[in-house]
Amino acid sequence: MSDGFDRSPAVCFLLGLPRSGTTLLAHLLQHHPDIVAPPEPWFMLALEAFGRVDHRHPAGSSLIEAATSEFLGRIDRTLVCRAFADTAYSQYLAAAGKRIIIDKTPRYWTALEFLEAVYPEAPHILLMRNPYAIAASLKSTWGIPLRAENSHPVSVSALADLMLRLPDVVISSLADLVLGLPRLAAHRTRPRTQLIKYELLVAHPDQEIRRLLIALGCDSAVAVSAGMEQADYLRSSRFGDRKILERNAVDESSVKAWQSQLSAEEMQTVTDLIGAELLIELGYEQELLHAQQAGVVDRGGEVTELYRRIFQIWWDLRSGKAGALSGSSQTGEPVGTGPKISKSVRSASSSSIVRQTQNLSGTNVEEDLRLADSMAARLQHVLLTSEAERAAGLDAIQNRDAAIKILRSEIERLEQALNMP
Repeated sequence: MSDGFDRSPAVCFLLGLPRSGTTLLAHLLQHHPDIVAPPEPWFMLALEAFGRVDHRHPAGSSLIEAATSEFLGRIDRTLVCRAFADTAYSQYLAAAGKRIIIDKTPRYWTALEFLEAVYPEAPHILLMRNPYAIAASLKSTWGIPLRAENSHPVSVSALADLMLRLPDVVISSLADLVLGLPRLAAHRTRPRTQLIKYELLVAHPDQEIRRLLIALGCDSAVAVSAGMEQADYLRSSRFGDRKILERNAVDESSVKAWQSQLSAEEMQTVTDLIGAELLIELGYEQELLHAQQAGVVDRGGEVTELYRRIFQIWWDLRSGKAGALSGSSQTGEPVGTGPKISKSVRSASSSSIVRQTQNLSGTNVEEDLRLADSMAARLQHVLLTSEAERAAGLDAIQNRDAAIKILRSEIERLEQALNMP
């Protein structure tokens, strides 16, 4: 891994899972006069998906995708994306009067290859955090369920049904851990990538920020103390961690909070989803030991692999890789201080996908893996049916809203007529 970047970049990608502290790190970095860090652009994800539109587009989503693919297939799509991105980033920098833009978008783990193709020379900052702490934050901030009230075994077939019934926001957040963490972990060896651990950041913020500023080619001598002031820019955005608006200083209280926030069953779920091997590889062996002392056991890599394969099937289907599926929120992250998962969803997810971790030690893992391979067609059929029903429901809501608008207009006209002298 490089100790620093060769030259000052125009754009730097800050990578890390949702709830890993990326908003905090971006905020501390932009205290430097050369740096601007928008809350969360999601810009490169939209650019990567260029040509894929909602299936209800009146011009025909399949026609749009086919035509743009045919057109761009005759030229270098990467150059086109680079030109567009350069223009957008440059204008944002010019408006802000800054030299470097930090693009902090947690779900960029889904498009690492695209980032590399378009900006191979761009520096990356990779923020890693204890997965148990991330899971605890998902639970406390967004109400993401991590265990069920009962614990009878669940088959892979039933698991597919449960994944389809749970809201996208729940499955997507868990997919960040199951699929995103291994991809980011593998990204650590990329040249021009600076690795930073959340635990060190909150323990020694000034020291870690100076190290990153030097790597970015910034004058670390003009860096201000890592404080929490000037966070008002977050108030006008729907994105980013709103909790930092309540902080007066960087502190370490969140580092060990997971130990009291997660039950032994929830720690077991996280261990199964992540895998003991990856936890140790990332340097969280002591955290794994704490979980084991609470009763957690290592069920083996086969269990973790089962989850990864099932989540990958779901993710590919929802992202349209197995058909043109609609959904502006299909990869959307819960943002801001929005509503937590409702009680009805919590109740429905008492049969959550993560429940089967409690009894997988007594199942035939190889058989489950074969079932996971064979259920893609059924998942796709149900997903397509679900999307069609959702589209019809949205159309009905839009028609209702249009009727209400017309009715209100007529009422206003009637009131005006009645009030005329």
